[in-house]
Amino acid sequence: MTGIKKFAIGAVGVSAALLLAACGQSKSSSQSQEKQVLNLSAAAALDTIDISKATGYGQTGNVFESFYRLGKKGKTTPGLAKSGSVSKDGKTWTFVIRSNAKWSNGEKITAQDFVYSWRRSINPKTASPYAYLFSGVKNVDQIIAGKKAPSSLGISAKGDNTVVVKLERPIAYFKVLMAYPLFGPQNEAFIKKTGKKYATSSKYMLYSGPFKITGWKGTNDTWSFVKNNYYWDKKVVKLKKINYQVVKTTNTGYQLYQQGKLDMTPLSSEQVKNLKNNKDFKTYPYSYVSFLAYNFNDKDQTVKKALSNKKIRLALSLALDRQVLTKKVFGDGSSVPKGFVASGLAYDPSTGADFASQGKIKNTVDYSENLAKKYWKQGLKEIGLSKLSLTLLASNESTNADALTQYLQSQWTKVLAGISVKVNAIPSKNAYTKASSGDFDIYVSGWGGDFSDPMTFMQILQKGTSYNYGKWNNKQYNALVQKALTTDANNTTKRWQDLVDALKLANSEQAVTPIYEQTTAYLQKSKVRGIIHNTAGTQWSYKFAYIK
Repeated sequence: MTGIKKFAIGAVGVSAALLLAACGQSKSSSQSQEKQVLNLSAAAALDTIDISKATGYGQTGNVFESFYRLGKKGKTTPGLAKSGSVSKDGKTWTFVIRSNAKWSNGEKITAQDFVYSWRRSINPKTASPYAYLFSGVKNVDQIIAGKKAPSSLGISAKGDNTVVVKLERPIAYFKVLMAYPLFGPQNEAFIKKTGKKYATSSKYMLYSGPFKITGWKGTNDTWSFVKNNYYWDKKVVKLKKINYQVVKTTNTGYQLYQQGKLDMTPLSSEQVKNLKNNKDFKTYPYSYVSFLAYNFNDKDQTVKKALSNKKIRLALSLALDRQVLTKKVFGDGSSVPKGFVASGLAYDPSTGADFASQGKIKNTVDYSENLAKKYWKQGLKEIGLSKLSLTLLASNESTNADALTQYLQSQWTKVLAGISVKVNAIPSKNAYTKASSGDFDIYVSGWGGDFSDPMTFMQILQKGTSYNYGKWNNKQYNALVQKALTTDANNTTKRWQDLVDALKLANSEQAVTPIYEQTTAYLQKSKVRGIIHNTAGTQWSYKFAYIK
């Protein structure tokens, strides 16, 4: 998000990755100690500040907090809970909310605020794109399906300070999941009081994190995070303010950086080539894989038949030279993926082997013009076609968006005889809307991990998941992921094997076609210190950031 979760060049990841581009650092240096102001850019405007409706928390993890926060290297650190404990069978978690946990208006944050928030997020009427992340909490699947009332959810308040969560099965990654802002509190009285205005601008929101938002009216291109003086741990927060502005191009970002108006700016592949020896040059990796989502329910029956053919999908994948794409076209540190799941996200609990490596399938993301031509020819013959016209849907707002779509279009046209590719590059929000409604042939999408466990990727290809834009549906895959979530949830070895088998299946079938693993290059002023960046979940934390 996942994430980015996640969008990178065009889709899902949007959440996580689009918000990723909003990271940054601080202001002009002489007044730094008094001002402690950080000036950052964002790739796009905030689309929502409603935690139940967000598609990622890359930036807003700084204004919303849950039981825990993510610290360095993705480790959980203290959040609104002063303690958390789990029963021996792994099915009951108890969290004690700290007595000095307060909303940004000074009111106490209570256990009931968590209960209300969770019920609101999983209520079908809310249409939360992340509702599926609650799966495993008692009764949640029946509630999402409309078969039970939200009040039957396995979360309850014992007095003002204690939250009890009942699970249907142990969840291996539950603690790190509880650092995700999605699982944070919401204030029922405030939501009822503001009504339809709730979350439509920064003043119609209460904040639980180190900062609160000001100056956001729902659509504008500038806003700020200011220190939340009611935050329980305010004494460690040094920054007084973080200013954000939407910057549409990396050239504009570079100019603003040179003028001292930005303290951090993402770089395009061309800029990387010229600036990689600059003293301010930094790279930030992220557990984000950009991929092509195929529409298996395409309204055009010819296209539907073509994209449903495995050989066609393999041909589209094998025609791409990802080494050239990442090293020469991008040149920003991005790398060739092993498959659908990001490298370095999770490791085999028995052997320490990388999950992505264990699921790698030969001749799926490799570059082979000969194999690509062979599969293309066979695939077209099987569906009775000699040529094929496709439209590629993509966002036009990320750093390498144009470079990527141009590469895909030219490479396919060069290698695959009879293909015609039209590019439809539009703003991220519009692309996401089209993808969500199934209005595309191939979508430049992606996913960034919401937590450091394979499940953050594996769940999105399951039948019925909101981010499964192309509606890929494989019974064996669904069964393996479900087994890892249920029957084998408490057996570490079996659970892992289920997920490896599922990954091998998705990779061999090209359920989606991975393009690259994202690393973003930045210029960052040396005076900016203390930023915590994580490769999964809430990527950017400014709680301990400061201007030296």
